Amino acid sequence: MAREFEHDTEKHRYTLKVDGALVSAVDYVANEGTVSFTHTFTDPKQRGHGYAGEIVGFAIDDVEARTEDRVIPMCWYVGKWFDEHPERAHLLTR
Repeated sequence: MAREFEHDTEKHRYTLKVDGALVSAVDYVANEGTVSFTHTFTDPKQRGHGYAGEIVGFAIDDVEARTEDRVIPMCWYVGKWFDEHPERAHLLTR
């Protein structure tokens, strides 16, 4: 299965496609110094494969690599992801 991660800056969205089909996405709002992750979606037919965790991990890695912005996990799933990855807590707003 070919995985394709993409950051669409115009739509403020990170996406994950598997074999060309969109399986998961995470939306965000960028403000001065922060990135608020507002919504995570996985195609209901594709749930249970860990795709949401993969796209959130990709998005967090991208934010950390590109900016010094801090993350606001407005979406419950992104908050849960940070709970499961406490080593990344330094990226959260204080």
